[in-house]
Amino acid sequence: MADKRDYYEALGIDKSASQDEIKKAYRKKAKEYHPDLNPGNADAEQKFKEVNEAYAVLSDEQKKAQYDQFGHAAFEQGGGGGYGAYGAGGFDGFGFDMGDIFSSIFGGGNSSSRKRANAPVDGDDILVKVVLSFEEAVFGCKKEITYPRVQKCGECSGTGAQKGTTIDKCPKCGGRGTVTMQQRTIFGMTQTTRPCPDCNGTGELIKKPCQNCKGKKMVRVNKKLEVTIPAGIDDGQRVAFRSQGHEGRNGGYPGDLIVQVSVRPHPVFERDGYDLYCDVPITFYEAALGAKITIPTLEGEIELDIPEGTQTGTVFTVKQKGITMVHSKGKGNLYVKAVVETPKSLNSEQKKLMQKFAESCGEKNFTKKSGFFKKFKK
Repeated sequence: MADKRDYYEALGIDKSASQDEIKKAYRKKAKEYHPDLNPGNADAEQKFKEVNEAYAVLSDEQKKAQYDQFGHAAFEQGGGGGYGAYGAGGFDGFGFDMGDIFSSIFGGGNSSSRKRANAPVDGDDILVKVVLSFEEAVFGCKKEITYPRVQKCGECSGTGAQKGTTIDKCPKCGGRGTVTMQQRTIFGMTQTTRPCPDCNGTGELIKKPCQNCKGKKMVRVNKKLEVTIPAGIDDGQRVAFRSQGHEGRNGGYPGDLIVQVSVRPHPVFERDGYDLYCDVPITFYEAALGAKITIPTLEGEIELDIPEGTQTGTVFTVKQKGITMVHSKGKGNLYVKAVVETPKSLNSEQKKLMQKFAESCGEKNFTKKSGFFKKFKK
C-alpha cells in the first residue's frame, strides 16, 4: 500500500476538515471524475476509485482515527490498525459497500435505510454532445438524439422477478436487509451492522429472476429523444433536460440529460457573446465618394450607408442585427468593418488618370500620411 495516494490529498482537504467538509469535497470530486461524464478516460476512472476509497475511510470516525495514526498500514494485514477490524473482500480489501457511500451522499433516508441495498438511490446525469451549424445555434432547433440509459426493466416493472411469481421476505434478516455481527478488534469486541449475505441487503429473496434483467431490476437501453435547443446558444454551452438521465433505483429520483453543443464556424460572421462581426470589402471609389452598399445579416440582406471619405478599418454598428439572447427578446448588434480594396492591374490609361487625380488632391487630402512623416522627422 506504500504507493497509495494520501486520502486527504485525494479529496483535496487537510486533516482538520470536518465531516461536513469531507462530504462536500467527496461530492465535488465524485461528480468531477464520474465515469458517465468521462467515458473512456482511464485517469478519471482511477481518480474516481481513489476518492471513493478515501471517503469510505475518512467519513467513518473510527476508520479515520486509525488512518490518522497508522496511515494506509492501518488496513494492511498485520498492520497497526488490524486487517481483521473490517474484514476482507469488497472495495480494495476494505469491505466497503460503494452503494452505502453513494446513498449516504446522494440519496435520502435515515442511517439504517442507507445500509440496505434497496434504499432509494438517485440516477446519474448523462452527458451527450451534439454538433450544430451556426444558424441552428443562432435560431434554435430540434435535434433527435440517441443515448444509452439505465432504466427500470419493463418486463418485470422493476421488481426483478418473473411475472406471476412472488418475492419472499429473507428469513435470515427478517426482511430488514441487514444483519448484526460481533468482531474482535484492537479496541475489544465491536458490534457492526452489515448487509445480509443471503439477500445482498435487499431484504428479499427472488426465487425466479426476470429473464430480461436477470433479477437486477434495471436494464440498459438506447433511448431516442427529440430535444429543443434554445435560440442563441453558444459553442460549449449546455442545456439540461430534467429527469431524462439514468433512472433512480428503488424510487430514487432520475438524473438529468445534459446536452453540450459544439457550433461550426460561419464563413462570414464571427461571434462574441450575442454580437456579430464581419469584414465587408468596399471599392476605392465607394470609400472616397460614399455609397450605399448591400451587406449580409443572419436575417437577410440590408443596405448600409458608407459616408464620403471612409477609411479602411472603419467599423459601423447595425443595431439589433446580432443574436437573440437565450430565453430573452433582446438581441446583440452587428459590427461591420469596412475594408477598402485597392485596384490592381491598372492599364496605362487608368494609371494616367490616377496620377492626375493624385496630383489634383495634393497633400491636404492625405493628412494621416503627412502627419506621420512629421512625427518621424521630430
